[in-house]
Amino acid sequence: MQLNLKKPLAFFDIETTGLNITTDRLIEISILKVQPNNTEEQKTWRVNPGVPIPEQSSKIHGIFDKDVEGLPFFRDIAHEVSRFLQSCDLAGYNAIKFDIPVLMEEFLRTDTPFDLTNRQLIDVQTIFMKMEPRTLKGAYRFFCQKELEDAHSAQADTYATYEILKAQLDRYQDAQYEDVTGNKSKPVVNDMLALHNFSSHHHNADLAGQIIFNAAGQEVFNFGKHKGRTVTEVFQNEPSYYDWMMKGEFPLFTKKLITSIKLRMFGKNVQLTNKKNL
Repeated sequence: MQLNLKKPLAFFDIETTGLNITTDRLIEISILKVQPNNTEEQKTWRVNPGVPIPEQSSKIHGIFDKDVEGLPFFRDIAHEVSRFLQSCDLAGYNAIKFDIPVLMEEFLRTDTPFDLTNRQLIDVQTIFMKMEPRTLKGAYRFFCQKELEDAHSAQADTYATYEILKAQLDRYQDAQYEDVTGNKSKPVVNDMLALHNFSSHHHNADLAGQIIFNAAGQEVFNFGKHKGRTVTEVFQNEPSYYDWMMKGEFPLFTKKLITSIKLRMFGKNVQLTNKKNL
């Protein structure tokens, strides 16, 4: 099934120095951009992360320190990547929990404008795990009847993810999903907004899922001692919690969000982007 696109959809996959969104760095990114007419364009960049690549990570993706010596840093390609993703919705495998947050951290570190507003975020892994809990390799075998060669290569994983989403649309076009409330729907349809909604486990306010929206549309903490309480309530009753988060090891995007909430409490309307000034 060809994708029903109203604007370009960018499938992307990254390789990193590790799994920590805040402290680890991007090494490789591959983007497959699919246009509404279903023409495809793919670009891949490998960069020097600026820090040593742990051996355990190299054993997974096959990229070692010697492979990135002399390569540009992400800051050298950031604007090119941002331009390539201009006006695109984003899709990937585990993208909402990992790839998108890591990419946003890299854009923020380099002060590269990149706004997620009005982009649909589609996570093929979430769709897969909700319908058929398996790995990417298993998903490729299950949906496409193919073996994924060169797994953990960003380029191979990206194209496999693209093929899996198209196969999922074929397989689940008439399938119903029952959510935790017992409501049934047909969420796996050829519509990017519907897939965006189904890709999310929570209605996240930040990218890491540490702050989510409650039923009333208010930002609430999704971790720690204040889990379930609104951010504004906590900041009003315990102002030091904001300072603790700003000094802590939280993603830059999360810090941008809580700063915008704090400014909003003082009557300042702030649009959350990754531009230099809030």
